[in-house]
Formats: sequence, structure tokens, C-alpha cells
Amino acid sequence: MSFLDYAPAPESRAILSLRPSYGLFVDGEFVDGNGPAFTTISPATEEGLTEIATADDADVDRAVAAARKAYDRVWSKLSGSDRGKYLFRIARLVQERARELAVAETLNNGKPIKESRDVDIPLVAAWFFYYAGWADKLDHAGLGPDPRPLGVAGQIIPWNFPLLMLAWKIAPALASGNTVVLKPAETTPLTALLFAEILQQADLPPGVVNIVTGPGATGQALVRHPDVDKIAFTGSTAVGREIARATAGTRKRLTLELGGKAANIVFDDAPIDQAIEGVVNGIFYNQGHVCCAGSRLLVQENVHDDVVERLKQRLTTLRLGDPLDKNTDIGAVNSAEQLERIRELTAAGEEEGATRWSPPCVLPDAGFWFAPTIFTGVQTSSRIAREEIFGPVLSILTFRTPQEAIAKANNTPYGLSAGIWSDKGSRVLAVADELRAGVVWTNTFNRFDPASPFGGYKESGYGREGGKQGLSAYLAPAGGIR
Repeated sequence: MSFLDYAPAPESRAILSLRPSYGLFVDGEFVDGNGPAFTTISPATEEGLTEIATADDADVDRAVAAARKAYDRVWSKLSGSDRGKYLFRIARLVQERARELAVAETLNNGKPIKESRDVDIPLVAAWFFYYAGWADKLDHAGLGPDPRPLGVAGQIIPWNFPLLMLAWKIAPALASGNTVVLKPAETTPLTALLFAEILQQADLPPGVVNIVTGPGATGQALVRHPDVDKIAFTGSTAVGREIARATAGTRKRLTLELGGKAANIVFDDAPIDQAIEGVVNGIFYNQGHVCCAGSRLLVQENVHDDVVERLKQRLTTLRLGDPLDKNTDIGAVNSAEQLERIRELTAAGEEEGATRWSPPCVLPDAGFWFAPTIFTGVQTSSRIAREEIFGPVLSILTFRTPQEAIAKANNTPYGLSAGIWSDKGSRVLAVADELRAGVVWTNTFNRFDPASPFGGYKESGYGREGGKQGLSAYLAPAGGIR
């Protein structure tokens, strides 16, 4: 070890006490599932963490029935003030168990502990606090007088932000008076089941929130269930299309937050050092496992070489390794399947003529790892410039004029997010106005607030989560529901 090397600083696992196995969470209790149990693992080491139950169609039916009973008999009859008290209680319990939840999230997902500890878990609590405040103010949400809940919400969340996506879904649904059946991703069910323990601690009435675990078939059963009034899904565009087809012609309400291929636009008058940090955060945060990741960097031609040089220098300082180490910047890819997808697309980038570069990086022997990678000389027609890689891979393109930057940024089937780096406010506003993206960050990237709505256009889905706009997905005007 040289004088300036970082010493290992691992977060202790002792705070986390896992059960040997977890059942489904239905009607306020953990129960057995009818499907075959499976072992959830740590993607950093491939070690088994605990055994997880699988829900079949009958289990999903039982969970939906519990949610319906709780909605009819208890939750829809509570005042908004009383619902808010439960949400406040949940938020405080999340804060009390924050360190434990952060360790569990990092173990099961592979992301660095500093991201789980400093970003994900605080935002989870913030989301519940925010919607707790809305619970008794629904008449002021801009949906007309006396808006009503929809009923039972089926919610399906991804593996990249397991607990945060749970909060994005459950908090507005409960504040609005709905009950929930939630299905976490197959590879990251752990924190959802720890959250079920928090619901028990909070004395949430049985059946208000139910959690069913399992593969895609479990989610399909939830989507098809005739007694579910609303489906909320975050995940891939391909699965989102299937859900849209499955719900077409039914009375189910639907919101979809799908893939993205965001452009991060750096103009020649941008604060370059600040922009470099934003670019790194935009694509290498959470190993690039972010729907709104800035995976396409558009750099004005006259500063391209300087930006690339500084970016390469910055990447050599990133530390890849044990996600539980507080010094780690790049953790593990979530699954072998996702790692293969990243490898396939990066190989395609080289075959199509782009120049690949990664900093010197020693990958661990066990687990799923991919070094941070940039491509220069990328064409707009390249697969790596058009397809969502969902990994730590950045494609760099150039532009000369603002109109060219806008054209290239919009040259994608997606429309979830974008970033603009410039010192000129007038330029920022003019460019942002023409970008087809649901969220546009200025001189920053990947910043979230529960009061701000988030969502996309085109193949990035429809509907908004966050803010008072996020309530509209779970409410209907009086007389507008069954």
C-alpha cells in the first residue's frame, strides 16, 4: 500500500440480522408461498443471503383479496389526517433503521454503501414524510373537489433502486387512500421484506400493504388480476409494452416509468470541472443502473478533447470494489444476466468502430463486475448511442451548434431526462424548451426531490411520480370511479 492509498473501511454487517427465510407479506403477516422458494444473493460475492418465497396465481389472489378487504373496511374510511399519521410513523421508522436498511440494500443490490446510506435511504424517508403531509390536503391537489382513491393498486418495481422505488409507489398510494399489492424485483426482494417488518412496527392495518415475491410470472398475475384497479410499473420498455397490452380494454389505470437514453449536453462556456463531476455522477452512479442515466455525452466540438482528457483523468480516481467499503465508488452489476447485456453492447460498440477506453482496474474474481467505460468516435446510428445499456458505459458524441445538440439529443425513441451544462441562462432555457425529455437538469444531474414530478415521453412511459402530480395517478374526481 502506498502512502496515499485508501485503507479498507467496510461497513459492519453486524447491524443486519436476516431471517433464514422470508415468506410473502399478506394481510399483515408473513405467510408461505405456493411456488418454489429461491435464494437471493449478493451480486458482489454471489453468496446466498436468505431464502425467499415465490407467489403463484393463488397467492396473488390472496394478496389482492386482503388489499380489497382492507380498502373496503378500513383504509378508505380513515380520515386523511389518520392516514398521514401512519405515513409519518413509517418515515420515522425508516430513519431509525436507516443503517440496517442501507446495509441490506447494498448487500442485495451491489451499489456502494455510501449511495445507499447517503442518498437512497434518506430519500425513502423524505418520500413518506412528503406524502404524509398531503394525506389530509387532497382537495387541494388540483383534481377538483372531493377526489376519491381508485381502490387496489398493483405495483411492480425494478432492481436498481429497490427501496426508493417502493417508496415512490407506496407513499402516494397510501396517502390517497388506496391499498397496495407490491411485487419487488426477483433479484432484490430483501429491503421490501424488511420494509414489511417496519409496517408491522408501525401497526399499519393488516392488508393495507401486501408484498408478493417471485419472478416475472408473479408480476404478470398481478397485472392480469381482475380486482386490481391500478397498475404502476417501473422497468424496461419491453415489459412496459406487454403490461400496456394486457391492461388495454380494461378499467385499470396505468402509469409506466420505463427506459431512457439521456443526453448530457456540455457547451463550450460550461464550468468544465463542475460538468465533469456531473457527467460522472450522471452515468457511473449506481453502476449506471439508472433509467435516467446520462449515457450519451454531447460535447461542443471545440472543447471535446479537453473534456475527454479531464474525464479520463477523473475516472482513474474512481475506486471499484467491495460495495460495503465506504471508499467504493463503483459497486457490482446486479446480476449475471445484466452483466452479459452490458458486455454484448460494448462489444457491439467496438465492432461499429467506436474507440473504447477504461481506466486501469482490477476486477474481483467473484461476483458480477464491469469497469467504468467510455466510447469516443460514436455515431448517432451506433447501438451504444441508441439502446439502453443500463451499465457504467458512456458514449461521447460532438456537436457544433445548439440546434445540432438538440437534434442529436432528441434522436432517440426515449424521452426520460436530459442535462444541460452552460453559464448562459438564456441558452439553457432555449435548449431545455426544445428537448423532448420529462426532466431536464441544469448544471447538475441525477438530483431528486419528493416535491418534484418525474416521468417521461415516448418509449420512456407516461404518468408522473413525485409531487402533487404523483397523487393524480391514484385519485379520481368524485363519481369518476366504480
